[in-house]
Amino acid sequence: MSETATRRRIRAQGSPRDPATMRFILDAPVQEGRSASFDDASDEAPLALALFAIDGVRKVQVADETVVVTRAPDADWEALKAPIAAALREVLDSSARPLGELTEISSADQSDEALLTAVERLLDTQVNPSIASHGGHISAEKVVNGNVHLRMSGGCQGCGASAVTLRQGVETMLRSAQSAIREIIDVTDHASGETPFYQRGTGQSPVLNRPVPASVIAWEDGELAIDPDYLASRLGLAVDDLQAGLSRGEIVIESSAGTPSDVMRVTVRGGQRAWAADIKPDGTAQEVPPARTSPVAKAASLPDRVRAYLAKLPAEALPVTYGRLARGLAMYAPGSIRKVTGALETTMREDFEADRPFIAARVVGRGSASLPGQGFFELARTLGCEPQQGETEHDFHQRHLSGSLEAD
Repeated sequence: MSETATRRRIRAQGSPRDPATMRFILDAPVQEGRSASFDDASDEAPLALALFAIDGVRKVQVADETVVVTRAPDADWEALKAPIAAALREVLDSSARPLGELTEISSADQSDEALLTAVERLLDTQVNPSIASHGGHISAEKVVNGNVHLRMSGGCQGCGASAVTLRQGVETMLRSAQSAIREIIDVTDHASGETPFYQRGTGQSPVLNRPVPASVIAWEDGELAIDPDYLASRLGLAVDDLQAGLSRGEIVIESSAGTPSDVMRVTVRGGQRAWAADIKPDGTAQEVPPARTSPVAKAASLPDRVRAYLAKLPAEALPVTYGRLARGLAMYAPGSIRKVTGALETTMREDFEADRPFIAARVVGRGSASLPGQGFFELARTLGCEPQQGETEHDFHQRHLSGSLEAD
């Protein structure tokens, strides 16, 4: 078979939120059942050795079929992408264990000391990279007669889901790797803790996260797109029912984020079920337990938020696009533009009733004309606020834009 026919497909995808990271997406998992995080090649995993041999590579994270590479500040992706792809192909073609072995301690050395060392390594490479986004950490305090004593700290201390984290995630992984383990004992003082990431009563609870496949989530024109087949299965729905629920507003998508360096939480609520995922600055995502209550429901209404955001923008920053308005409100979930447009129409009705210029005129489309969408003009006519005699749509828009600024 020719080299072309057997050549592995690797797609490089930059992160819109962190230019220092790049995702390299393969057509199959790097190593089944394994994830890893490398800051250097010290553990001698074949993949780490190959990638850190490339000048400019500073960190490597692997989950399923995705390899996330962080570059040095002075490195250039155009110079790095080809060598990284070549190294990935070479390692994956030549090694059955590119992430290294999960070494089972030998039957000749099943001492508590050897088991403690093995467990510490597993926690450092497999567990803590996953829960670090919540400020959590799990350490092995000691091993006594094959019983492993684990201590949780940070976001995991005092967390109501710590038992789930331990039993469904950590314990399963540790026991599958080290059969010498007898019992796993949580010695954390969950009644205390200075700054747990999630406080009691919020309804949120971090667990050992399950990576979301790279093909499920993508960015399209600054808006998040989620594969409907994947989302429907998580909500226990057929795809048609999911799409119908979204159209009727029965299924709600919420998103929250601060700065581009923050983890963004996306939550989908429908019927009796909900699904949530944290999207990291490098573009990777992991499923997390959804909050029992919706923070969005307690916030100000979207039209009020839209009005407040537009009102505080300086004149020199106007007009803004619909996409920028959505991002300014930390709305990245699918349908965000549609929701923003609906909120703008509400402000137009409010402004018409109050006999004031449309603040919605501060928002325009992406075209060269820099005008609002046709819905703006159609609603204005419906309200009885048509362009004056001889006034073009451009003039009408400018009149309301200038008028809204003068009214501030």
